[in-house]
Amino acid sequence: MSHRLFKNYKSFRSPWQPLRVFLAILLVAPLAGCSMFGSPSKPEPAALQAVSGAVSARQSWSARVGQVNFPLDVRVVGTTAFVAGSDGSVAALDARTGADVWRTNVGSPVAAGVGSDGNVAAVITQSNNVVALQDGREIWRQKLSAQAYTSPLVAGRRVFVLAADRSVNAFDGQTGRPLWTQQRPSEPLVLRQSGVIVAVGDVLVVGLSGRLAGLNPLNGNVLWEAPVASPRGVNDVERLVDLVGRVSRDGETVCARAFQATVGCVNTARGNLLWAKSANGSEGIHGDDRLLFGTESNGAVQAWRRSDGERAWSTDSLRHRGLTAPLVVGRSVAVGDFAGFVHLLSREDGTALNRLTTDGSAIAAAPVLAGNTLIAVTRNGGIYGFVPE
Repeated sequence: MSHRLFKNYKSFRSPWQPLRVFLAILLVAPLAGCSMFGSPSKPEPAALQAVSGAVSARQSWSARVGQVNFPLDVRVVGTTAFVAGSDGSVAALDARTGADVWRTNVGSPVAAGVGSDGNVAAVITQSNNVVALQDGREIWRQKLSAQAYTSPLVAGRRVFVLAADRSVNAFDGQTGRPLWTQQRPSEPLVLRQSGVIVAVGDVLVVGLSGRLAGLNPLNGNVLWEAPVASPRGVNDVERLVDLVGRVSRDGETVCARAFQATVGCVNTARGNLLWAKSANGSEGIHGDDRLLFGTESNGAVQAWRRSDGERAWSTDSLRHRGLTAPLVVGRSVAVGDFAGFVHLLSREDGTALNRLTTDGSAIAAAPVLAGNTLIAVTRNGGIYGFVPE
């Protein structure tokens, strides 16, 4: 087999561009806000402000999947979007129309997914099985040694799984035959949300605690490690620094967030940290070749310069609205909130450009772009496609 397993990164011009474990985070969140006198009142979400309408979009289709109560990653390959529901349903949708390409049920509640290369799709079940599908038909399943909360990566005719015990597992994409396992030291706490596993050229890049590590995808050998954040504090909760998805990639540079600690960028060819800046967020980041964007835990949306991590702008207009990780789309940054809105903010200064509505339940996954269709999935299982006007 050729050593070059992964396709090179390619950028594209979006049509939205204007003319011109263990104990999981379910335990961490309550601990962070409690005191001996009881829990404080929940902060009031920011009132929605008027939008400029400078970016115009309309809903072009809607579809449904089961309720989503797990860390869903919507995977897009070409014009196909892969989604899943907690009840075990998995579907491939035509992103142009919302129609099913195929739909099936894996027979067990889903814990993480979906990963796909356009040929094979894979999810993780709550019974710790990785299940691979082809054209809606199960082709294999394998038992994992630990639960996984990160969507499998399907690349190079293999399926890679990052589990909560810090193990990385590789399986043959067609047969499910185990190929290798890389086990790293585990911590007593891990996040019950998506971590980092991405292909960059010939390197499998994974998040292991507060480090990005480059692995050889053929055998799992560690090629390099780069610390994005270091554990701090006196107890396990304070020392939790897991890297969280999504990440922002530009060529050989991958930028990621360490949970409530930092945002940083790593050169994956040399395996060295370029910079890291303090940041207090729990969702992943996205960006372009100039700026990175992220949502902080209090709902502030921030932009950092990709070159050195210095802050470019910040807006508090969506404070305490339970924001998703962002998506760069044209001249906008799209983020979902707890009330089912997808907010389109200006990439240049965070100004509100438009607001898209869904079914009123929280946006369950970071928005994705398929061709010229912006896709959002809600906790109630609504799937919505929006196109620019």
